Amino acid sequence: MTNPTAAILIIGDEILSGRTREGNAHFLAGELTRVGIDLKEIRIVADEVAAIANALNTLRGTYTHVFTSGGIGPTHDDITADAVAHALGVPLDVREDARALLAAHYAASGLEFNAARLRMARIPADAVLIENPISAAPGFSIGNVHVLAGVPSIFQAMVASVLPRLTGGRPVLSQTLRIDQGEGVIAEGLAGLAAEFPDLSIGSYPFIQNGAYGTNIVIRGTEARQIDAAMTRLSTLFPKEAR
Repeated sequence: MTNPTAAILIIGDEILSGRTREGNAHFLAGELTRVGIDLKEIRIVADEVAAIANALNTLRGTYTHVFTSGGIGPTHDDITADAVAHALGVPLDVREDARALLAAHYAASGLEFNAARLRMARIPADAVLIENPISAAPGFSIGNVHVLAGVPSIFQAMVASVLPRLTGGRPVLSQTLRIDQGEGVIAEGLAGLAAEFPDLSIGSYPFIQNGAYGTNIVIRGTEARQIDAAMTRLSTLFPKEAR
């Protein structure tokens, strides 16, 4: 069975400007690998409705799932919900279930539930809310699009809420072998190994340590026996004395 696929759409000028270091995609990539959903693409776009909608329509037509990060807060530049509604051609308005969650949260916190905070209750009519146990403002899923917050702690909580709803595949397993030779020395042998095991992903990741070149070889796949066999073959191609 082929695993479902996914893309991540990161939204925000602060990422593109270098002001904020992006970490949500890194976190989600690991979680998707764990549940057997193959991440195929990560894209970053500016806080512009057209840019978000265009990217979203491309990605949702290509992959099983699309996860967005960022732009669902209370300020004027939080336009992800608007862009999703625009891309899918659905109405966007304050939803009573989302409004009730926020109203209860701010009442318990002793904070004013003002017009800015009410913006976070704007949800497409047919969307399913994604729980946010930290600040109550929900994400939502509509079709194969899952809209999540940008704040890392909230993003991670929303990922924990939405992943159990999704059907995964076979988790991707991996093994690593360090070889103390440069890629130029081992490239031919690796090409032969890749041809011998076409169902596996064989990655080469070079490093320099104490002035010497080396390479970490990472073999990934969903079949443990295949990976074991490929690792054994790799060890014969580059025996310990050659490493």
